[in-house]
Amino acid sequence: MVTNSDVIADHLLERTSRGLAAAVSAAVGDGSLADGARLPPIRRLASDLELSPSTVSAAWRLLATARVIRADGRRGTVITAHAQPGPVRYRRALEHSSAFNLDLSTGMPDAALLPDLGAALSRLHRAGVSGSYLDDPIVPGLVESLAQDWPYETDEFMIVDGAMDALDQVSSHLLRYGDGVIVENPSFPPLLDLLDALGVRHAGVDVDEEGMMPSQFAEALDQHPRAVFLQPRAHNPTGVSMSSERAQELARLVAPHPIFVIEDDSAGSVAAARPVSLGRWIPSRTVHVRSFSKSYGPDLRLAAMSGPRELVDALRERRLLGQGWTSRLLQAVLIDLLTQPATRRQVARARGAYASRRRKLRAALEREGVSIMGDDGLNIWLPVRDETSALIALASRGIGAAAGSPFLTKRESASHIRVTAGLVERDFARVGHELAIAATLRPHAGPR
Repeated sequence: MVTNSDVIADHLLERTSRGLAAAVSAAVGDGSLADGARLPPIRRLASDLELSPSTVSAAWRLLATARVIRADGRRGTVITAHAQPGPVRYRRALEHSSAFNLDLSTGMPDAALLPDLGAALSRLHRAGVSGSYLDDPIVPGLVESLAQDWPYETDEFMIVDGAMDALDQVSSHLLRYGDGVIVENPSFPPLLDLLDALGVRHAGVDVDEEGMMPSQFAEALDQHPRAVFLQPRAHNPTGVSMSSERAQELARLVAPHPIFVIEDDSAGSVAAARPVSLGRWIPSRTVHVRSFSKSYGPDLRLAAMSGPRELVDALRERRLLGQGWTSRLLQAVLIDLLTQPATRRQVARARGAYASRRRKLRAALEREGVSIMGDDGLNIWLPVRDETSALIALASRGIGAAAGSPFLTKRESASHIRVTAGLVERDFARVGHELAIAATLRPHAGPR
């Protein structure tokens, strides 16, 4: 009789934790291990395969991270092939009700502050958009527009279908199953979902008012990660923008290690802080991504990315097997938006409005005795005694907020919720009062 140990042994090509994790994944992929199949206990499998129990345990941790297996009580460890990796954290962070009078859960820009795309679209007949498959993947003039306020000098740009497309492409190219990376704590849930889907382990580093904390960052580097992911300004969810001094310090710490830094500048032009990047000091190891969704609209699915030539060339080649290039039509719209004086003024007004709204809500919270970190972007990271009680209390008052737990990368982290301050247009004192009361509620406290 063929046992599950035999099945795994048949797929085992490398006698390491990664090799064992890959063997189980391969057996699941070809149907040799079905959904719900029970795996042998760690010590028995270690004996069957002539591996150490610690090797099997490490492999199980990798598989659990990728949601290939789960501990199922008395049934032991079972295959969960039906639970394919997906946006688990992201969906939890966005759980909300349409019944909210004031929905501050979304992290979205205020639609009233976005530029009107109609004028840009009406000018497209002068944009010279080609119908050829063979033209350059970046339309003429766009690189020159981007370079004007890019945070470091680079000639290697790539246009992609939004920031998450960039992170997906770079991660899929650089990372392998079982690799480790450094992320911020808290971090952006879709990024964590992506890393989980790739079977990549992530170690969280706390942020302070200037960015990732150097002491923790140095310790995480000692674990030999393959990459570092960070948000250089208007960090979502805390609103922290990295100082130039902190960026230089982190770059100094990274320099001796053969790893890449991937930066997600998601706020883009509506961030109050000037652009900053570790690429100023380590350009050959930095990938910098800037999104235009917050400043020009979520449906403008565009982001610009810079990086070392070898990496960008590899991504361009790989892209030829898929979509080939990002719509030149949308790129033409973006050039118009970046260069038209009226649109630039509108984006500047939006940047000022978000800064003002955040500042006023922060002041209202401080009057209530609640302190928060960060002073940039659309969101605030509100410390609470109990996440569930805070969300229920706010919902009872018609206010939506996002659960903080999907953002966390450390289990021992204090409870928070994310509040999109950029959508608070008025009544700052009242909203601050409601948030402050919700922040103080203990577990299981009901609505007032």
